[in-house]
Amino acid sequence: MKRWPMAVAAVLVLLLFAGYGSRPILFNTRDGPDFPHAASAPVASILALGAHTPFTEQRTTLAGGTKVAMTTYRGKTSGFTGKVWVWAPPQYYDPKYAKSAFPVLVALPGSYGFPYNYWIRGDLGLEEDVARWSAQGTSLPFIIVMPVMNPGKRYHDCSDIPGQPKMGSWLTSDVPDLVRANFRTFQKRDGWAFMGSSSGGFCALKSVLEHPETFKAAIASGPDIVPDSPLWRGHLKEKQANNPQRLAKRLIDKGGPDVYLAFQVGTGESRDELAKVNQFIATYGHGPVNTRLQVIQGGRHDGLSYLRGMGDGSMKWISDHLQGPVPAP
Repeated sequence: MKRWPMAVAAVLVLLLFAGYGSRPILFNTRDGPDFPHAASAPVASILALGAHTPFTEQRTTLAGGTKVAMTTYRGKTSGFTGKVWVWAPPQYYDPKYAKSAFPVLVALPGSYGFPYNYWIRGDLGLEEDVARWSAQGTSLPFIIVMPVMNPGKRYHDCSDIPGQPKMGSWLTSDVPDLVRANFRTFQKRDGWAFMGSSSGGFCALKSVLEHPETFKAAIASGPDIVPDSPLWRGHLKEKQANNPQRLAKRLIDKGGPDVYLAFQVGTGESRDELAKVNQFIATYGHGPVNTRLQVIQGGRHDGLSYLRGMGDGSMKWISDHLQGPVPAP
């Protein structure tokens, strides 16, 4: 897995937590939000009530004052306890969507994804971009879910490695259970997708191929293609069972269901990065494995480049294959 320089990581952590709030906030259940103010009130003044799980506000976004909030959750399937950050788009609080479900995008970072998930950061602006794209009609208004990806600073390949915390179950079972219990989400796969960069791109790719009955699409940016954690030592069979190449072949042999994999690579990345993605697409991009490649001109191996690629077409492509909210008549 790719590693980011430690000095850069330390600066990013300082940027993340400097000045962020810690007020408790409750998100609503799927019965619809409670609007304590007039319908014309700005989103920033609206506090949605009635959730099963308390969330603590982490930052106020520039997308109508919507909040990124965090909770600490113990997964029933994995037994792992970790932090999960969530953002709901402005449309989620709009009275005309009060009875509608919303699609979910699980966003995973590069590097370790621990002790925080960098997609919550305002200097990246994923939430603001999704709000803008959805207003322009080039993205669905996703609920964005940003869990920790590893239990510490060791890679687990988003898998249930024998003798290790079950990070595969955490990401593909426990985190969705938390979101379903606290937000108005679609129950079927048509409303569930992953995105990730670098090591998170591997996780996005693997999770959708491993669980196509639960997730329908992924954006995999500068991804690793095969599992490579040293924690697999002595467990070759299990390692191969978590290989996206093996999982794609299994899905093709079964004949479905269809999945939609949007790959992204920047022209400023290594030649190997593009070559391995092209090789995967050439080998497995047929039958139920639908693929798209966004080559980001001048793009580097970083979140800002990948967001640019998402705005240039990747988000619209996966949105076209997923289910969106329905306003009241």
